[in-house]
Parts: sequence; structure tokens; C-alpha cells
Amino acid sequence: MRTAARRVSIFGCGRLTNNIEKVTGTPEQPFSFRSIALPALLPTLLFSIGEGAIIPIIPVVAHNLGASLAIAGFIASMIMLGELFGDIPSGWIVSRIGERTAMIYAAFIAIAGLITAMVAQNPWVLGFAIFLIGLATAVFALARHAFMTSFVPQAFRARALSTLGGTFRCGYFVGPFIAAGVIHLTGNTQAVFWVQIIGCLGAAILLIVLPDPAAKLAENRATSGLLRGEEFVAEEAHGLFRTIWNNRAVLLRVGTGAALIGAMRSSRQVILPLWAVSIGISDANTALIIGVAGAVDFALFYASGQIMDRYGRLWSALPSMIGLGVGHLVLAATHNVPSNVQWFIGVAMFLSVANGIGSGILMTLGADLADKSNPAPFLGAWRFTGDAGSAAAPLLVSALTAISIATAAGVMGVIGLVGAGILLRYLPRYAPHKPRET
Repeated sequence: MRTAARRVSIFGCGRLTNNIEKVTGTPEQPFSFRSIALPALLPTLLFSIGEGAIIPIIPVVAHNLGASLAIAGFIASMIMLGELFGDIPSGWIVSRIGERTAMIYAAFIAIAGLITAMVAQNPWVLGFAIFLIGLATAVFALARHAFMTSFVPQAFRARALSTLGGTFRCGYFVGPFIAAGVIHLTGNTQAVFWVQIIGCLGAAILLIVLPDPAAKLAENRATSGLLRGEEFVAEEAHGLFRTIWNNRAVLLRVGTGAALIGAMRSSRQVILPLWAVSIGISDANTALIIGVAGAVDFALFYASGQIMDRYGRLWSALPSMIGLGVGHLVLAATHNVPSNVQWFIGVAMFLSVANGIGSGILMTLGADLADKSNPAPFLGAWRFTGDAGSAAAPLLVSALTAISIATAAGVMGVIGLVGAGILLRYLPRYAPHKPRET
């Protein structure tokens, strides 16, 4: 699922953290990446592997519980909708209880949702459970961002955040393979929810038993007057809708393009498992195909940063959106052909290439457009705008699937091409390319 910390690249994170540094920078200090591996990266990997395992099988589980394809798509959309609603209070929550505690609570809330999903006897209970998991994911993602902002010194922060983003993408490609194995061994698709339960328990236990490295900096930050990570995300959340109104011009133009990027990404996550159900691919094979596609996506996150940094944001965003749009249109045209399974596999890989090329574009554009002296409020509004698109697209897919799943894919393909046109029109104006200094 998609939050601000999920889509990062090395150069995208670098640009974002340069802006954050104006608010949260600290004097240089000795730092080792090993110091964040256990308290930050390993819990993130465990959480994201679990989420990567369940996302491809949510529509499958809903369909097995008697949901139509349209209702299965609606159930799958609940995780994005939960994240959107979770974006609103998550900054306040993290600022009140701290990053580490927020991640622990989010893990246990996710477990409650997962247990509910595992015992659900009808699609509506499953939908509520998935919504709860989405809420927890929003809090965990923002707390994770704040944790890294608090702890990592300026000289290392870009690399640390890019590693964090790569960790999340790694979980998204490992998770489906584990899901395929669980389904093969148990013959029960709902057993896959155990993967994220174990991942969340592992993350929570690590966060509980390990010392909090960010606590070492609390006294220094208090005496220096610098903002902690949780204070930064609180500023993101404060006055969110007022900030959206004050920045309505850029959000209406570039923000619409960002929302459509989020929409195409979340559409891909929902429509691929729905498509597999509609053409009769087994549950285990669905997870396996999506896992291989996730590996392709994961492999390209560094290349995306290179493209953005060398040639400009447009050269990452535009090919990504065109590819996502074309991929959906090809799906729409191949549902009933004799080789539809082969076409599905090919399109799944193509969509992953298109998505991978755009890795980090939303965070990078948000950093480019934010007020350099106080980026937090705009970044909160920007993230909310992108997540609104991510939440709306699966709802649209589920509604259109009531007509036919090919119609849903076709409409999303057209939306992707419209989004490419919007980006082509406004990115050169609002985010012109500045050659990298050498």
C-alpha cells in the first residue's frame, strides 16, 4: 500500500531530506548504519513483508467468501481508504506518544485487523478488518519516517531514508512469494494473514525489547531548540485542510497529476489480483506472479532516482504514467483471448517496469514544491492529495467492475494517459529541470 515513505528513491529522498534538514538538522555526530538496522530497518522489513503478502490475496479471499468481482475490488480498496483516513490523525498521534510507541501500537492494531480478517465469514467483516489494517499502516509509515528524521544525522540521512524505502519495496516483493508458499502448504488462502501477524509481532517485539536510539538525542534537541521528528510530522498534520486551500493553485495542477499517479499505482495493486481471479489463475500462482512483478519493481528504484536527478522529474513521471496507462489498456483488450494468462503475466511485468521507473517521484515533487523554510505543512497536504488518488482509484475500479473488469481496466488506462498529459503540461512550469551540480 501506498504512503509517502513507500515510494522513495535515493535522489528523491535526498531532495526531501535537504528540506527537512532546514527544520530538523543537527550537528554532525558519529553514526553507523548498524545502529538503525535493528531498531528501524528490521521492524520495517517485517511489517512490509507481511503487507506485501496480504495485498495480492485480499480480492481472492473476498471472492472466496462469496463476493462478486466488483465487491472484491471494493474490499481491496479498504486498505487504501484506511490509509487516507489514517493520514489525518497520524501526525497528531505520533507527536503525542512518540515514533517508537506509535509503531508498536500500530503493529498491534494491525494484528487485531488481521485476526478479524482471518476469521471473517463474510466480505463485509473482511472489509472492516482491511480498513483497520490501512489505518494502522498510515500510523506506522509516518512514525517510521519521523523515527529516521529524529535519529539519523544530516550527512547520512538521505542514504538512510533511501535504504528505508528500499526495505519497504523489498518486503513488497518477498511477501507474495511467502504467500504463495503458505497457500501451497495449507490450501487455505486466509492462512496468509498469519504472515503479517507474525511480521507485526516480530516488529513490535523488536521495538519493545531494543533500546530506543532516538531517545539519546532528546536532550540535545531540547536544548538546541531543534524540532524532533514527531514534531515535524505534527506540523505536517496541523491545519491540513487550510494548507490544502492555501496551496490550491499548485495542488489543482501538479497535485492532480500526483493524485493520478497514486491512482494508477493503487489500481495496479487491485486490478491484477482481480484479473487473475476472473481468468481462473490459482491463488498460489497469483501470489507468485505478483511477487515476480514486485521484484522487477524493486530492482528499478535506484534507476528512477538517476533519471530524475540527471534529466528532470518529467522523464521519470511521464514514462511511468504512459506505461501504466498503456498496460491497463492492453489488459482491457486481452481478457477473452485464448492466451489471456500469458498476456496477464506479460502485462504484470510491464506495469512493474512502468511503476519502478516512477519510484520516488511523489516524494521528490513534494520536496521540490514545498516552502524551503517550512516544508512540513505543504508536505502533509501533498501526501494527503496523493493518498486521496490512491484511495479513490480502487473504489472506481470496483464500481466499473460491476460492468466488466475489462471496462475497469480500459477506463483506468485512459485516466493514466490523461494524467500523463497533465504532468507534461505542468511539471516543466512548476518543477523545471535544474542540471545536477558536479
